[in-house]
Amino acid sequence: MTPRPPVSSHSLLNDLERIVSEGRNPDTLELDTLSTVDVLSKINAEDAKVAASVATQIPAIAQAVDAATKSIKAGGRLIYIGAGTSGRLGILDAVECRPTFSVPDSLVLGIIAGGDKAIVHAVEGAEDDRAAGKTDLLAISLTANDTVIGISASGRTPYVSGALSYAASIGCSTAAIACSPDAAIFEPAAISICPVVGPEALSGSTRMKSGTAQKMILNMISTTTMVKLGKTYENLMVDVNATNEKLKARACRIVMQATECDENTAIQALNACDNKAKVAILMVLTGNDAEQATKILTKHQGYLREAVSSENEAKR
Repeated sequence: MTPRPPVSSHSLLNDLERIVSEGRNPDTLELDTLSTVDVLSKINAEDAKVAASVATQIPAIAQAVDAATKSIKAGGRLIYIGAGTSGRLGILDAVECRPTFSVPDSLVLGIIAGGDKAIVHAVEGAEDDRAAGKTDLLAISLTANDTVIGISASGRTPYVSGALSYAASIGCSTAAIACSPDAAIFEPAAISICPVVGPEALSGSTRMKSGTAQKMILNMISTTTMVKLGKTYENLMVDVNATNEKLKARACRIVMQATECDENTAIQALNACDNKAKVAILMVLTGNDAEQATKILTKHQGYLREAVSSENEAKR
């Protein structure tokens, strides 16, 4: 393999100079002289700016959601890829999808530069390896049905640019999340999501406001995608995977909230359908047994509201 040319210090310094998130924050220049309470207040004041910056990106986030929804309906996946904090945030969002929405672990994936070791330990140089971005996507057998979302606070991470360039070259839907305008990772991506949160309270520590903005956006993408896929009823996570006592209690509460039934009725319905809250809700609301309710849900591709409305209409 041809060795990568080294990045000159001068070039990198110029890059950092242009990146908004790497700038110095004029409101926190005296950070090291403040009391504990005042340091915390400064950090909190900066954090308060994040939601407004994310709000400006809702149209672009919506495009990413629609792309991911289309991919999954076509048999594809939602894939996050990043380095360092950004990669860890992608993994965090991905692994929460199975217990929350009862989807396979393979449906939403998080990939980090440097592999699993980088989840808990810094892997020096991993983010600078552009070729590794493509290699890691090849390792999961990327297809054109997948949606790939690259994440980088600075937006200059070569690993992420390499991954997005490869994904785009084979026809994947692509999006990039960065906190600085004109980020390099936007170039290969079809969708650019850019919450400009400004300089960090601690200069260059992009695990702070930039990380918070990224986490908020990933929450929005995965949750809204699952809503569009029929994984919710009203605002209840009716596809929760009840694999332990806490989640079984939550499933019971969800059935009670969705149907206004008592605890005993909810428990009986859940016991009859292997603790599947969505099936239990349909049973209680329509009077069908577990087998009938399951067939009805399958007919409506898992969309509970449609199933309930159809059954109630049929019985009128």
